[in-house]
Amino acid sequence: MASRPLTFTAGDGTRLAGEESGTGAPLVLLHGLTATRRYVVMGSRLLERNGYRVISYDARGHGCSGPAPARDAYGYQHLASDLVTVLDELGVDRAILAGASMGAHTAVRLALSSPERVAALCLITPAYDPLEPPTGRSLAAWDALARGLRQGGVQGFLDAYDFSTVPERWRATVERVVSQRLARHEHPAAVADALEAVPRSQPFERLEQLGLIEMPTVVVGSRDEADPAHPLALAETYARTIPSARLLVELPGQSPLAWQGAQLSRVIVDLISTG
Repeated sequence: MASRPLTFTAGDGTRLAGEESGTGAPLVLLHGLTATRRYVVMGSRLLERNGYRVISYDARGHGCSGPAPARDAYGYQHLASDLVTVLDELGVDRAILAGASMGAHTAVRLALSSPERVAALCLITPAYDPLEPPTGRSLAAWDALARGLRQGGVQGFLDAYDFSTVPERWRATVERVVSQRLARHEHPAAVADALEAVPRSQPFERLEQLGLIEMPTVVVGSRDEADPAHPLALAETYARTIPSARLLVELPGQSPLAWQGAQLSRVIVDLISTG
């Protein structure tokens, strides 16, 4: 099933690159920080085969999208505004949103600010917790990754990445995926800017705000031994606080559901059919 290339111009002039495929209900895929549009359902075409118009794009500064006009213009207010631009330029009034990490937080921000634009939510491995704002130490770690990427490219990023937090069983896989997705960026310096700006941005202010989300929602968590950067307890909190949400997690010892494109696509299809 061939994809159709898309280009958009954000309100501040940032050029966004994307694609769409399939026909039917619109569904937008939103990737995480340092990833690209490929890294949500990992190339799976199950959504299109199930009758969805799948829209994906690289966040500003990522993949084939252009850099923002300022180094700090990568916050969630910009990311959510870009999502509205994509919906408006495609004539989409209301869409299903499936986002991973940064993409999940972007989807939540739009669901809270403009719920009429969101038909359903699939929130994959959320990491933002307003009860635990970034500390100087955690921000320094993000800044070190940004500095490594600027000064040494992919290898510089890898050298600054603390792989000791990843269990030995998963370490080679994580390092390979990180290397592959970083190599896809046309503007690595812009990704470095995003690494500094996104962790300093808030998609929403209080966990209680999640209680205002009324559309069908599924939260996909990962067990901490495989993905400690996206705590399972936080995914559980999101699912518990959003009234309509249910939580899905891989079985103990299995590869995270969030890493398996076909299974993740099936989760999204089931969300809509049962929501």
